[in-house]
Amino acid sequence: MGRKIHPLGFRLGVNQKHYSYRFAPTRDYPKFVEEDRKIRTSVEKYVEKHVKDASNYGGVGHIEIQRKTDPIRIDIHTGFPDLLIEEQNSGIDQMKSDIGNILGLGGRKLRVTLKGVTQPYGEPKILAEHVASQLRSRVPFRRTMKKAIELVGRTSHRGIKIQIAGRLNGSEMARVEWAREGRVPLQTIGARVSYCYHPAQTIYGVLGIKIRIFRDTE
Repeated sequence: MGRKIHPLGFRLGVNQKHYSYRFAPTRDYPKFVEEDRKIRTSVEKYVEKHVKDASNYGGVGHIEIQRKTDPIRIDIHTGFPDLLIEEQNSGIDQMKSDIGNILGLGGRKLRVTLKGVTQPYGEPKILAEHVASQLRSRVPFRRTMKKAIELVGRTSHRGIKIQIAGRLNGSEMARVEWAREGRVPLQTIGARVSYCYHPAQTIYGVLGIKIRIFRDTE
């Protein structure tokens, strides 16, 4: 069962929490879900466009969206908050303006804050973006997985599993390869397992990257 459903949804309410918070009528649920998707996409595109080689510095780990009061609060957990802040905070202002234009917020206010991640490569999404960058540069996948495990080894974790699927190293037949260090329990609900799926567009096609990092148990 641990391989059949999303590892984060499997543990919601135990040791995982939602990344979106809101108080709203049920009829507004589809609208807010669509807004959340646009916000996350806009932030990721902004980072990819304005920060050169962002994956090597530690990209966006995750984004929290809160609608507890009138302003929409967006907390961006990133490994390089200083790179997004230019003189007089103009980088944040530009991001707020871009997101507001895409969403068409009207009179609603938008509040964006940056929160630094102390161990960037301990976040599966940041690590997956780094792996994708290496694969796009045509680095052999085995070397890429080994290097990624070494990067995670510098953080506090108990196990990691990296899986890459597709036309690896440009081979004619697609296959799945994986590497693991330590233990990564899949069916233990009390285990703190962080997970990310990230597609990497290469000249040979799309490669699917799955990363699971086991931190601790409750």
